[in-house]
Order: sequence, then structure tokens, then C-alpha cells
Amino acid sequence: MRILVLGSGAREHAIITSLLSEGADHQITAAPGNAGINAQVESVALDPSNGQVVTQYAVDNNIELVVIGPEAPLVAGVADHLRRAHIPVFGPGKAAAALEGSKAFAKRIMEAANVPTGRAARAESLDEAEAAMAEYGAPYVVKADGLAAGKGVIVTDDLAAATAHAEYWLQHGGVLVEEFLDGQEVSLFLLSDGENVLPLEPAQDYKRALDADEGPNTGGMGAYSPLPWLPSGFVDEVIASVALPTVRQLASEGTPFVGLLYCGLIVTASGIRVIEFNARFGDPETQVVLPRLKTPLSALLLAAATGGLGALDRPEFTDDVAVTVVLASEGYPENPITGRPISGLERALEVDGVTIAHAATALSDGLFVATGGRVLSVVATGSSFAEARVRAYEALGHIELEGSHFRTDIAKRVE
Repeated sequence: MRILVLGSGAREHAIITSLLSEGADHQITAAPGNAGINAQVESVALDPSNGQVVTQYAVDNNIELVVIGPEAPLVAGVADHLRRAHIPVFGPGKAAAALEGSKAFAKRIMEAANVPTGRAARAESLDEAEAAMAEYGAPYVVKADGLAAGKGVIVTDDLAAATAHAEYWLQHGGVLVEEFLDGQEVSLFLLSDGENVLPLEPAQDYKRALDADEGPNTGGMGAYSPLPWLPSGFVDEVIASVALPTVRQLASEGTPFVGLLYCGLIVTASGIRVIEFNARFGDPETQVVLPRLKTPLSALLLAAATGGLGALDRPEFTDDVAVTVVLASEGYPENPITGRPISGLERALEVDGVTIAHAATALSDGLFVATGGRVLSVVATGSSFAEARVRAYEALGHIELEGSHFRTDIAKRVE
């Protein structure tokens, strides 16, 4: 199959690695890719958020499936351009992608579909935000209403910090102030063809920059899968109470959701609640979910894109566990320092069960260099969490990037 994967991060690298692992004769192209991706497949330097350019490339090159990785092209409506040209695309159109692009829209859909979630108030001014924070109390939860690259959320007991966060994001649009929900967080990916859904395996990610969940929020510093502490029937409950009602509500409004419904959930004393929806694979959770997938990913993505999920069984997964740890540049997430060389990747890849998903890398004079905040996802599989953790951190010990940092406690709670 001729497949075009849009994006340039570790998520897209993990998707491509999974597609390549099928052993099928896929012709995969990445746009624009990164240094790690480009070492495995062809890449083209086109803007993934430009619907006309992407569609013309797909038509000219007889692309049979487009997989949209990041949120920006989805919110920009790239999938709509492709569908008008009758090209199968895994990713929702602009209207349905508002499920991620607007927190307020997502809350409205949840309310209409009777999906369990926390209370929230949208604020257009600082006075409205302060009033909502006073009503809900500490810990304060303030979210940018639009896309914020994983940095638009603050959860804090510090009222001054919450107020400053709201004031900053109000310059870019509204904010949501939400009640704090206490419990373990879970990420569950569900494939949707606009009517049917099929679940992948749950994962848990680590948002804070430092060990013990200290430091600022990030785009994600690590993840693991499966989650042995989840109650039996968890996935079925999410399908029945969250995923299907949401997909059907969107369909009833004329905005079918075709692609990956990312359910950000929390298991509270009162039951499962939705924290947020995303409209694409999550990063870094994708890096631990896809290595465990036995069912060919290409068949799942194409079935979702063409309305065929109803004819498929649930995807199968190995009994292995997977752990990923993100290596970040000095200064991440506030002010990452880029352009520094990376070495030791070859030795890291010699560790059993280890792969590396590149997130922000380029080649300069034959050397890998860091081009962003989250640089690499070191992924390790094993028969136990202890084995996978040892492998991941052994591999990280071989990688050198001046000033870089990573968390040392990923998956430690389940080891």
C-alpha cells in the first residue's frame, strides 16, 4: 500500500515503525519527517497543514492512505481536502477535530452525549476566570481553550500561578476553568470510522517534567502499557459510556469522527471521568501501545478511513510490556536549547528490546542534532516492567546530549 504519514515527531516515527514491522510491501512516505524517520523511509518537504499541497501530492503520487499524525493539520481541515479528492484518510475533518481544537466544544459534546466529565466554566475575561476558580476551589485547573502543544494546562494549589496562567492564555482566546478530579489517569485510544469504534490497549503517561510528578507540565515525559491495576471491564465501560456516545453525537450533528479518538480519562472514587479528548494518537503513549500490537496497523487504519471497522475483530496485543522514556533538551519545557549534537544511539540500540523514536532531530554534517524540546523517545519492551525499565534506562545511559534530562521513575510504580 502507498501510505503518506503527515508529521515530524516521535508519534509519527512510532506509526511508521509499526507499519514497517508488518513485513508487507508498503511504500511509505513521511511529510516532513525527521532525521530518524528519514533514515527508514522517503520523506518530502511539504507543509502538512496545507490541505491543497498535501492533496495534490497524494493525487500525483497515487497515495492509497493518508495518516495524519499531529493535531495542527486536523484542526486546519487537511482531512476535508483529501476526502473531497476521494483519498482515504485516517483523521477527522475540521469540524470533528474541534473535539481537540476547542475544550469548550468538547465539553458541549460531552454534555449532549451524557458523557461523564468534571464541571467546567469557559472564561472570556480574567474576572470570569477568577470567579470560576473561587467557585471550584483548589487545586485549580486552568486550560487554554485551543491548541497549546501540551503546555496549555496548569494544575496547582497556587492561586497566583493559576491566575497568571489564565491571564496569559486569555490573550490567545478563552480558557476553561475546571473542577479538580483526583485519581489515576489513563489514556485509551479508540479507532473510529464515524459509526463503529475499536479499542487499542490503555496506557499511562507522565506529564510533569521531573521525578515524583514535580515540575511544570510538558507534552509528556514517558509512558507505559499495559495497566495491570485497571479493573476488569474498564475498556468496555469506556466504549459504552464515553466513546460510542461521543462518536454518535458527532455523527448526529453532521460531523462524523473518522480517525483516532484519544480519551484522556481519570479513575475517580465516583467512577470514570473524561479529562480531555484528542483527535489523534497521543505522544508518548503511541510509543508503548503500537509495539505491543499484533494486528497489522495498516489494516486497522484503512478500515477506519473507509468505514470498515464493523467487519473487524478487536485488535490483538502481545503479553509483553512496553516502557518509553523521553530524553529532553536542556531548558525544556520553558526554553529548550537546540542545535546540540547527539551521540551514542548505535550503542543504545544494541540493548535487547530497545527501539528509538526520534521526536526532534536533524542531520548536520553527518551528526544527529537536537531541534526541539522533546528529542527522543527510548522505547523498551520486555516480559516484565522491571525488565523493560532496566533496558530503557540502560539504553539512555549510552546516549549523550549536553544538558539533556529525563525522568528516572517512568513505570516504577508498577515494577
